[in-house]
Amino acid sequence: LVHQRFSTNTFPSWALAQPFRYLCHNGEINTLRGNINWMMARRHSMTSKLLGADLDKLWPLIGDGASDSATFDNALELLLAGGYSLPHAMMLMVPEAWSENPLMDPHRHAFYEYHAALMEPWDGPAAIAFTNGRQIGATLDRNGLRPARYLVTDDDQVIMASEMGVLPVPEEKIVKKWRLQPGKMLLIDLEQGRIINDDEIKEQLASKHPYQAWLDATQIRLKDLPAEIGPMTPDPQTLLRRQQAFGYTQEDIRAFLTPMAVNSEDPIGSMGRDIPPAVLSNRPKLLYDYFKQKFAQVTNPPIDPIREELVMSLVSLIGPRPNLLDLESGGTHKRLEVKRPILGNIDLERIRRIEYHVDRAFRTETLSICYPIERGANGMARALESLCREAADVVRRGYNILILSDREIDADHIAIPALLATAAVHHHLIRDGLRTEVGLVVETGEAKRVHDFCLLAGYGAEAINPYLALDTLSATLLRAPQKMTEAEAHEHYTKAVSKGILKVM
Repeated sequence: LVHQRFSTNTFPSWALAQPFRYLCHNGEINTLRGNINWMMARRHSMTSKLLGADLDKLWPLIGDGASDSATFDNALELLLAGGYSLPHAMMLMVPEAWSENPLMDPHRHAFYEYHAALMEPWDGPAAIAFTNGRQIGATLDRNGLRPARYLVTDDDQVIMASEMGVLPVPEEKIVKKWRLQPGKMLLIDLEQGRIINDDEIKEQLASKHPYQAWLDATQIRLKDLPAEIGPMTPDPQTLLRRQQAFGYTQEDIRAFLTPMAVNSEDPIGSMGRDIPPAVLSNRPKLLYDYFKQKFAQVTNPPIDPIREELVMSLVSLIGPRPNLLDLESGGTHKRLEVKRPILGNIDLERIRRIEYHVDRAFRTETLSICYPIERGANGMARALESLCREAADVVRRGYNILILSDREIDADHIAIPALLATAAVHHHLIRDGLRTEVGLVVETGEAKRVHDFCLLAGYGAEAINPYLALDTLSATLLRAPQKMTEAEAHEHYTKAVSKGILKVM
């Protein structure tokens, strides 16, 4: 196993020279920050029969300072020490595109769907070669964005590299030439002395446990729950006051919300802005305006979510996360699945009252992120601390879904910015070892543009209900350029936001 290339994401150093203990990696892991955060969140809830008390000695398992490849290697080593086989661990960390693939074998589809709740993918353009001394293999990311070609000779040599011709091999000795395809795996078992192809590896692992039966016993889809009654649309005066409180402008309604409801598309604007950045502006700005997208540091081919629909999904799982190192007790941990992380008002009420329909497998508590206006801006820090303590206390009392809501905003109450409240609660629960015990849902009047939803999701929200954007659309239906029902307007807007999130991803 040999790796030769220039460092791209970190400064070159001997400590980061590849290969590492189990792998070498060409490409980059674009989801690295999220992978590190969620691994740290599992620290207090993860247990292992194999490792026992020794598991505590491994922390901090992964963190800043190492390259993305070294971090991936550390996480892989944990899975192997916890009882996963090498191919199983690689399928868990780098899954192939399964969600929208109707041609996939049902057993394999169930395998991937079950494991999606265990661990988030380590995603990005990646060709990864790995070995444990008994098996050696390679896998490619679900998009196939890094090259990996191999050949087999008549004297049982297998040579894989980024391209053919890395080593001189007489043409007459080659019996097979091929490439690793997106999401596929090549494995050589040195003890058995044979090449194991992708289908055989995955069929063997997918048949090891009754994954579909486990899903049938635990999977709850939000759309299958009984319909609830949503809140009434506020009167025009109340709506206007809320819009003013949350920083709405006429431009937001004219140039963003209305086109999204009519066309189901995130509106396109010209490049460049003729206004100062939020940090230099003397006008009040929402917290979202202070953030910008972070782009991949290595040049990658652009991914179009329309043509690449097969490899992209917005399915979200809300609620507690299973123990990553428990390989045997499947079929006991309930999972709530939503098709996309943007919730309508009725969907939010389904979550709010879910315990009455699922034998109390889920229990929801709503926490207000508003505080009395007499405390002023200086009282926000204390309000945040109180919110975090209350969230931790509610989780310890057995509630496993938290709704952070700013609906109580009125003349006597100020709302903590939803992004600030979400991030504060998310990280507080991580520090207290409680984050994997609970799902976070945000009910906010602030979020209206795609950028807002991306930030909330990035800082810990598993689902978001933009109630004020939906109320605004309901009130503007009469002035819309084409006639539609309230349900159609809300669905079009939700679809537009979802498309925008995919575009950002």
